[in-house]
Amino acid sequence: MNLLSQLVDNEEKRKIAFPICRNKIFMAHAAVTALPRVVADAIIQFTEESAANFENLSALLPFIQEARASAANLIGSSPDEIALIGPTSLGLSLFANGIDWRPGDEVICYLDDYPANVYPWLNLQSRGVTVRLLQPGEPGALTPQLIGEALTPKTRLVALASCHFFSGYRIDLKAIGKLLRENEVLFSVDAIQSLGAFPTTVEYVDFLSADAHKWMLGPLAIGIVYVRKECFDLCRPTLLGSRNVKAPGFIAQEEIEFLPTAQRYEPGAMNVMGIFGMKAAIDLLLEIGIANVAERILTLTGRLADGLKGLGFTFSGPTRGLNASGILTAARAGIDMEALFQRLAEANIVCSSRQDRHGKRYIRFSPHFYNTEAEVDQVLTVMAKQVSWF
Repeated sequence: MNLLSQLVDNEEKRKIAFPICRNKIFMAHAAVTALPRVVADAIIQFTEESAANFENLSALLPFIQEARASAANLIGSSPDEIALIGPTSLGLSLFANGIDWRPGDEVICYLDDYPANVYPWLNLQSRGVTVRLLQPGEPGALTPQLIGEALTPKTRLVALASCHFFSGYRIDLKAIGKLLRENEVLFSVDAIQSLGAFPTTVEYVDFLSADAHKWMLGPLAIGIVYVRKECFDLCRPTLLGSRNVKAPGFIAQEEIEFLPTAQRYEPGAMNVMGIFGMKAAIDLLLEIGIANVAERILTLTGRLADGLKGLGFTFSGPTRGLNASGILTAARAGIDMEALFQRLAEANIVCSSRQDRHGKRYIRFSPHFYNTEAEVDQVLTVMAKQVSWF
């Protein structure tokens, strides 16, 4: 029996591995995850050892390299292309601020993306960069055709999210990336809403940033920042310190020489506690297999979507097909969605309350692989009862 089956078919083991399951149905992984036991244990072990001894960074360097290797395995890169820093916005800002923009350069992004993947690019207007905003027909529906039609000879970079935080629309990362590579356009990806849930690899990606605290099941403020090695010189580090600039014996030199790997983006003391937790989370996901995780998530969201549709709910994004994800954002006309959200919380069902640009309220469900069909059915039972009261 594989690990996935062991966890979802044995309720006792599941509740040990994911303590949140003991008293809540947790379907808010698109927000901030509840930590698995193995992640909490890794952090506790590190803090206990640090209390009994001290944080000897030199002694921790081999472990940090192992964490870098785990992260590289997750996205299909070289460990030398990985910086272990977070949050997601930090990596995206490093990309936006580190490139030597030329007069007339254009950046393409999406205004209704999560703000962390909008503001770093809009801010480039102060440096003379033209920022062009995509306008899909549906929220987050950024198709290869839409991207291709938006490109001009001046387009230098396209900044997209691998999965839209609101609608759950998951883009065709490889098709878009290949299109951009063929047109010699840089590709920056905010991967936080797919990494850990769906295969999210970097064959045609130049820059990627994702914090661990959502689908990767890790702690806050630590994540994966990827820079393709061919882009090291193109994207100059904008945070400088003792770790990313060569300083033998911690003696500053007259010339700035960056490290030859993505560690050039790690300026100082590292969030080692977070790295311990993130590595444990990534290794758990890798042991289960990302393809297995993705299949399981789609099974659960499909079951939930079918049930909600039967209750009269409609959805902001796709519920089936290649663009579906672990995010299911639902609403029903004539229902006070905020009141419904509060009643779900009272029933120990953890989800998210969201609204679109026009103020329309939705409830966003985002289950992970360890959720069960029984939990989905319990959510539907509660929803049906609450809806009948409105």
